[in-house]
Amino acid sequence: MTRYIVIAFLICVMAAPGLHSQEKLAQTGFQFLSVGVDARATAMGEAFTTLERTSAALFYNPAGIARLNSTVDVRVNQHTWIADIQYISGTAAMKFFDGRYGVIGLSYLVLDYGEFLGTRVADNEQGFIDTGTFKPTATAVGLGYGIELSESFSVGGHVKYVYQSLGGSVVPIEFIPGVDPDDLETAEQDYSMGVLAFDFGTRYVTGFRSLVFGMSIRNFSQEVTYEREGFQLPLTFRFGVSMDVLDLFPAMPESHKLYLSVDASHPRSGSEYVSFGGEYIFMDMVAIRGGYTTNPVNDASGAAFGFGISQFGVGLDYSYAPYAVFNDIHRLSVHLTF
Repeated sequence: MTRYIVIAFLICVMAAPGLHSQEKLAQTGFQFLSVGVDARATAMGEAFTTLERTSAALFYNPAGIARLNSTVDVRVNQHTWIADIQYISGTAAMKFFDGRYGVIGLSYLVLDYGEFLGTRVADNEQGFIDTGTFKPTATAVGLGYGIELSESFSVGGHVKYVYQSLGGSVVPIEFIPGVDPDDLETAEQDYSMGVLAFDFGTRYVTGFRSLVFGMSIRNFSQEVTYEREGFQLPLTFRFGVSMDVLDLFPAMPESHKLYLSVDASHPRSGSEYVSFGGEYIFMDMVAIRGGYTTNPVNDASGAAFGFGISQFGVGLDYSYAPYAVFNDIHRLSVHLTF
């Protein structure tokens, strides 16, 4: 019965995006939520919907924490995005009673956009006056939960509070016909906004070798309004499949693993795309990774590469994404398990 429920659910979710075939431009805000932060995931082209046993799954498919490898998993990530935007993020997950009652996870994401010089229009020789400097920021803090409903089927959810501050500006309290705008009474307008967002996911183990299917819905929220124009968060549907292809060769020693994964994504704010990822692991110590995305943005090449080292519960992951115009992106993640 569980199998039929899963199949029906996946069909409904994947069919829903097809109802909206119009061109999608500038439909979302809080786009910082669309940037990958985990070095392992980004090195695999973010084809990460079906991969599990790590708290980093909270950023991709919360069902992935349901079968946590350890009692506690903690990860911290850092990278410099385009235009010197600083990303710092992390996740933590803990299972109780060997996971019989599920796994609890926490996540955080902090952005530093840097310092900007503010101005406003004025009736002077320059046409503007300085209003000082300001520092836009963004934050997301989340609580997740994942549980195995059966040996084959896992589900998960992730609720997060997302906040963005874009500084403030001086605006007229009201416009009066025939009165010079500089003579109008003004007030300081603060452009800060917070909203709750939700992620949902499922993961289904087929029983054929290590073949797994997964689905996630990320950044589901109510509409956010600045002034008069409203927008939604970057809602994204993803469907993925992965497998350790060395399972097809029983003679291969267990010290070698080669995971291949594919994700199909339907974002609200752009065109559909497919992500491909690969990860070779030797003795659970050293990992070599690569990935490719068919619809890169921000002048990215679409390719990504990386590696990981792990021993005695401590690990380091690195990923590299080349860009044609902007600086190449280097991501680092450190994790601790026990």
